[in-house]
Amino acid sequence: MILKDIEIPDEILAQLKVSIIAAGDQENEIQKVQRDRLHQRLSAVQRRMDQAYLDKLDGKIAAEFWERKTADWQTEEQHLLNEFKVLDNVSPARRLDAVRILELANKAHSLYDKQNATERAKLLQIVLSNCAVDAVNVYPTYRKPFDLIFRRAKTGEWCARGDSNTRPSGS
Repeated sequence: MILKDIEIPDEILAQLKVSIIAAGDQENEIQKVQRDRLHQRLSAVQRRMDQAYLDKLDGKIAAEFWERKTADWQTEEQHLLNEFKVLDNVSPARRLDAVRILELANKAHSLYDKQNATERAKLLQIVLSNCAVDAVNVYPTYRKPFDLIFRRAKTGEWCARGDSNTRPSGS
């Protein structure tokens, strides 16, 4: 059955979920570090603008220097604010979507067996983009990311890369 070909074994699904959650935690930590760095840079730029304004008022710097540097600092400030927006748009929902896709692949075959014809058609539309048919066989074309799941299921290679720890266990 076409949907049986994308089935993920339960123990592999559990490991993949743990990996996705761990990657999400790592991504959150990286974002926190980036946010802290951006906040420090933004504070420094704003302090410079404030100090330069006071120096201009006190007559310590020329007006043309003030205008040029203020324009530079405002450009940098806007750039930093845009970087904050980019960080705010990174969605943890991607990880949830990945888990849901893996769970669907894991249960697609059993769901198909339990559903009526309309629901079966919807499920097949989610998983497949096209099928070639000859007199005897159906040749499915899986939608992304089910195509990747299909390839991994066929080979049984669920890890993206091998373990970097080459030492024998127990030593």
